Amino acid sequence: MTIRLLGVAGSLRRASLNRALLRALGEQLPDGVALDIFDGLGAIPTFDPDLADDPAPVTAWKSAITAADAVVIATPEYNYSITGVLKNAIDWASRPPATSPLRNKPMGIVSAASGISGGMRAQYHLRQVLVFTNSPAMLQPEVIIPKAQERFDAEGRLTDASTRELLSRFGVALVEWIARFR
Repeated sequence: MTIRLLGVAGSLRRASLNRALLRALGEQLPDGVALDIFDGLGAIPTFDPDLADDPAPVTAWKSAITAADAVVIATPEYNYSITGVLKNAIDWASRPPATSPLRNKPMGIVSAASGISGGMRAQYHLRQVLVFTNSPAMLQPEVIIPKAQERFDAEGRLTDASTRELLSRFGVALVEWIARFR
């Protein structure tokens, strides 16, 4: 049986280091695990609780979450927190709370940044947001990649062996984490 992961990068940048990190993670996953990357965050409209029905991009987002065994969020750090586009997508997916596809969905969090923090503050804030959705976020190993531009080539391919090993350990731990919630 294949374990299906949904990866989402919290950045809209075409050359996003976090999207590159997700692709690299997909290459390091154990056998029997597949990662699909959701690239539709930019199409999700601003959250509006007055709408009677979910807009089509929101329905696609929620369906992708539902179909996955777990979600891996690659979050950049903007102003010491997660991006607005990522928070907006989570807000949509969290409603209605009782039937949210995020409820009890195992989560993995990774981050890459050009600075020395590697996105650690964004990860902390994301964990706070996931408390509302009761989405169990794996704690270890932490994937916090500082100076990420030095670990990827110009085409966004991971060139750093230590990061590759960390992603491999993360993938194994995530499979074990998912098994705890089945």
